[in-house]
Amino acid sequence: MNISVLGTGSVGQALATRLIGLGHTVYMGTRNVQDSLNKTQPDNWGNPAIGTWIRENTSVELLPFKEAVEKGTDLIVFAMNGHAAFQCLEAVGEQALQGKTMLDISNPLDFSKGFPPSLFVSNTESLGEQIQAKYPALKVVKSLNTMSNPIMVNPAILEGEHTVFVSGNDQEAKTQVTNLLKSFGWQERNIIDLGDITTARGTEMILPLWVRLYGKLQTPFFNFHVNMAKK
Repeated sequence: MNISVLGTGSVGQALATRLIGLGHTVYMGTRNVQDSLNKTQPDNWGNPAIGTWIRENTSVELLPFKEAVEKGTDLIVFAMNGHAAFQCLEAVGEQALQGKTMLDISNPLDFSKGFPPSLFVSNTESLGEQIQAKYPALKVVKSLNTMSNPIMVNPAILEGEHTVFVSGNDQEAKTQVTNLLKSFGWQERNIIDLGDITTARGTEMILPLWVRLYGKLQTPFFNFHVNMAKK
């Protein structure tokens, strides 16, 4: 598939690397290509800056948001901070988004008052819903937003069973995302389709718990598992 990955941070890099390894063509979207290329300092966790990463991954084409989406015709992966969602999608434009499936990995984390973050939308709405409402012709599928990026793309790094959730209004789009998850190594029995996009409220609101578990465990290498009783 031709896939556009919107976001140049560690999540976007992890998804792009995995997608390339699976034989997909990846176009990575950014606000300003030259500004991104100029970034060479690793982040606080030691992840490479996009300027360094893109020079080491020459099969990925770094483009402005709109051009990346126009070339990544089969799927959009939104892998940016939730605060940037509407600014990014406005740069792409409604016409370029029309009819496409977007795997939305973002969360509405608000760090304005420091750490741990709160959520800037919750309870009665989700960021996934807001995106879907603003772009009704875009097929938004929320998934992979309840775990760290190494686990997103390689669930086998954790022993035992663990769960990934899927939310979205369009069944065909959810099937497309589910098939991608399976190619990453997710077992069908561990993929739970929660229902329409309103169910993204629940998965986005898992993040405050995830952040606190990360603080307690001092590692991002964990995930949630839904264990159902046998009938």
